[in-house]
This record gives sequence, structure tokens and C-alpha cells, in this order.
Amino acid sequence: MFLMMNITIYMMIYSLMFFILSMLLMMNNLSLMFQYNLFNFNSMYLNYLIYIDWMSMMFCSTVMIISSMIIIYSMEYMSNELKMKYFFYLIIMFIISMILVIISPSIMSIILGWDMLGLISYLLVIYYQNKQSFNSGMITIISNRIGDISIIMMISYLTIYGSWNMMISNNYNNILMNLMLMISACTKSAQFPFSLWLPAAMAAPTPVSSLVHSSTLVTAGIYLIIRYNHLINYNMNMYMLFISSFTSFMAGLMANYKFDLKKIIAFSTLSQMGLMMFTISMKFWNLAFFHLITHALFKSTLFMCSGIMIHSSNNNQDIRLYGNLSKFMPLTLIIFNSSNLCLCGFPFLSGFYSKDMIIEINQMMNNNILIMMMFFMSIMLTILYTLRLMYFTFMNNNNLNPLNLYMNLKKMNYSLIILMLTSTFFGSMLTWMFFFNYKLILINYTQKIFPLINIIIMIMLFMNIKYMNLINNFFMKNIQSMWMLHYIYNFNKNNFFYISMNYEYSENFWIKNLNKKSYSFMQKILFMMTSKKMTFKSLLMKYISITIMFMII
Repeated sequence: MFLMMNITIYMMIYSLMFFILSMLLMMNNLSLMFQYNLFNFNSMYLNYLIYIDWMSMMFCSTVMIISSMIIIYSMEYMSNELKMKYFFYLIIMFIISMILVIISPSIMSIILGWDMLGLISYLLVIYYQNKQSFNSGMITIISNRIGDISIIMMISYLTIYGSWNMMISNNYNNILMNLMLMISACTKSAQFPFSLWLPAAMAAPTPVSSLVHSSTLVTAGIYLIIRYNHLINYNMNMYMLFISSFTSFMAGLMANYKFDLKKIIAFSTLSQMGLMMFTISMKFWNLAFFHLITHALFKSTLFMCSGIMIHSSNNNQDIRLYGNLSKFMPLTLIIFNSSNLCLCGFPFLSGFYSKDMIIEINQMMNNNILIMMMFFMSIMLTILYTLRLMYFTFMNNNNLNPLNLYMNLKKMNYSLIILMLTSTFFGSMLTWMFFFNYKLILINYTQKIFPLINIIIMIMLFMNIKYMNLINNFFMKNIQSMWMLHYIYNFNKNNFFYISMNYEYSENFWIKNLNKKSYSFMQKILFMMTSKKMTFKSLLMKYISITIMFMII
């Protein structure tokens, strides 16, 4: 415990140093690159590159401050766990791998941190060893492996050009390069159709969800696209525009029909990832990075508040059993509601400065009316599920009377207060320091007040939603399965591959599930293999038959 406190103090000091360095690099318009030659192979030079500019240092500072607060938070949240030391080692390894992805522009060094992110996130998801965690971990790692394959294909493709440094690459007209970059980013940031792993990863402990699945891991794909935006051509931007608007709309709709507290916040994260990808596809990558930083701060705060609610109510995650929690945990509810207002883009909170600027600049663009409708519907759904969450936790009747609320949570509250202060005032500070180039925004009065009209309409809709009949069997089934994504990821029990991979069938009862012809064929093969007259042809037949048996199994 003493070691973790020392690590936390050092991380906070490094966070301050990175932030000051980021300001200095921004003021002087400087960037530094360090190159270490590891070895040469013919005309290929394997170099380890470190690229330091204001963007990488700002992201490192954000990762450090969030990680340090979550480690303090975890000391109390995970205090009764037997494998607490193992948990902290995984968190530290995750932070190191995240820094590797941020500071290196070479695709060969990115793959090291990228693979470590996927592997450690899988180990953190299956930390609670039960069936749900194992299934969620499998969905997580399979989805992330697709992105890893895309990175490996990019490595093999860049070998043709003699360099793995993506900062100096200008292959923006190459379709394969664009496609691989987009797939790797979409898998990490959980864009459609790879969206299922993010809500499934909520089986992990709440500190993991706060660090990994809200502010760092899911933003790694967004950061990759922001860093290498010069490689994306116009056609790929159009694909990203459709995918991101579709993802944001789907996630906002899903969040309004869920009752699991962590999954609602997970779909909120997914909706904001779609908003960032939408902004990148409009070529405003600076604004996307601004929203990435502010979102990381208030969303990690939101997850930590939900962790206190879950921890204090005997691990209950159903929001229908909450209500009137301001009587029991006023400080937590104040921070929780302020983070929710940041998510809505309430004026003069940190989410307002990034989100309002994104909305206004998109109103200036000449976009497809369908895309803009989905964009504004996603924002309206964000306000709606935020009001719904605040109602069930703050305004609803107390349904938690039989449970004993455990309230002695000093370390958790300290970390929450620090993150709340940063998430409240950081947006205004960043606007003055870094993102002052977007001051001239020419929109009319109606467009300017349109976000406020959205908030008023959603409040009125929320107050009258109980009188509206929105329940339809097919409609509900479609929404709850994330627009049928569950059926893509889950095999049927009668599926051939399911039978072949299932432990129970393959080890104990697999013969019962084979038909009579397959069983007689297997008997003939076994008879040939056990025959005493073994010639070369029969030996060859033996190996062929073993191969066929494994294909059948």
C-alpha cells in the first residue's frame, strides 16, 4: 500500500510536468523527435522513435492524473480483494503500454503498446473469474485482435517503402493503407460493427471501467486517427462519417433502454466516441482532441461516482433500486450530477466548451441532411438518458431501504473531489491556452440557441415519457441486441463450430453429437490406424486420417 501511494505521488508530479511541457511546446511551436537505431535488415532500419509535441504531452498528462486518482480510489474499493497486488500490477502495466502508444510515431513501436493494451484489458475484464466475465473477455479480445491484424498488415505494407515511420508517410491515396488504419481505430474505439465489446467489458471492476473503458483504451483508436489524419483520404472520411453517426445514434438509443448503471455509462462513452470520430471525419481533429481530453476527465469521474454507489449498496447496479441518494451520499451525488451536466454540455462546464464548439462548427458545414439529423438526434438522446439517470438516482423514491449503505469512503471522496475540479475548470483553461483558433464562428441566432432548445425539448419529453407507449416486441428486441450485433457475435448451440470448440463436447460427449455416417467413418479410420500391417501408404493414410479427424472434431 505504501508503494502504491509513492507511485501515485510520482504520477501526479509527472502529470504536472507533462502539462507544463505541453504548454511550452505549444507556445514555441516546437516538437522533438528522438530516434534509436536497434538494428538494420537490408534496406530496412528498425528504429525506435519517440515523438514529443504538445498533443502527446497533454494526453500523457491526462492519463497520469486520471490513473493516479484511480489508484487512490482502488486502494479502498479493492481493499477486500485477495489479488489486490496483481490488480495494481496490471494497472501499472496498462499505463506504461498506453504511454508507449502515445509517444511513438513508428508503427513497429505502436504495435508493442497496442498489443499490450489488448492483452491487459482482457486480463482486467476477466479479473472476477466467472462465466459472464470470461464471455465478456472473449468478446473483448476477439474484437481487439481484428485491429491488431490491421496494424500487422500496415507493418507489412510499409516495408515496401523502407520505413515504418507513419509521420513522414504520404500514402493517403492508397486504399489498403486507409482501410487498415480505419479498421484498427474502429476496433479500439468500439465503432459499429465492433461496438459490442465495450458494454460487455463492464464485467470488469469499476476502477478498470473508469480508467480503461472510458478515458484511455477506447480513446487510443481516436488518438491514432488524430495523429495520422494526413493519411485519411476523402472517401475514407465519408465512410467514417456514416459509421460514427450510426454508432452515436445507436449508443444513445441503447442507453435510454438500459437499467444497468455501468452499461448506461458505457453506452454514453460509446456515443461520445462516435461524436469524436464524426468530428475527425469533418477534418476538425483539434476539436476532437479537445473533446477527448475533457471527456476523459468527466467520464472517469462519472464511473468513479457510480462505483461508490455500487460499492455502498451491496453491489447493486440496477438503477430502479436507487433513489433519493442525496440523503445518504450528498457529496457523491453533487459530483455525479455535475459530471452528467458536463456530458450534456451545460454552459460553462468543461463539456460545454468542446461540445458546443463541435455543434456550432458542424452547423457551418454543408452536410447531408440525414447525417445532420442523426447527429442532432444523438445529442438529444444524450440529454435524455442523462436526465433519466439523474432522475433514478436523485429524484426517484428511495427503493433501497432494506440495504445498509456503507459510507466511510474517505480515499474515494478525495480522488473524486480532485477529478471533479479538473473536469469542471479544465475545459475553460484549455480553450484559452490551446484552442483559441476557433473564435470566428458565423451562425445565426436560431442555430446558436438550437442546443438550448434541444435541452428544453428533451426535458419536456422526459417529463411526459411515461404517457407514451414506446414498447414493441420487435423494436425492443432490436434495441436490446444492439441492432442485432449480439446475433453476429454469438453462435447458435447447434452450430458446427460451436460443437467443435466447446470443451464439454470435445472432451466428453462429442461422439453423441455426430451422426451415424460420421461415426462409422471414424471407426474405419481407427481400424486402419490400429492394423499391424503398416506400409508407407498406410502410414501416409494415418496422418491424413488424423487431419480429417481433427477437421471433423
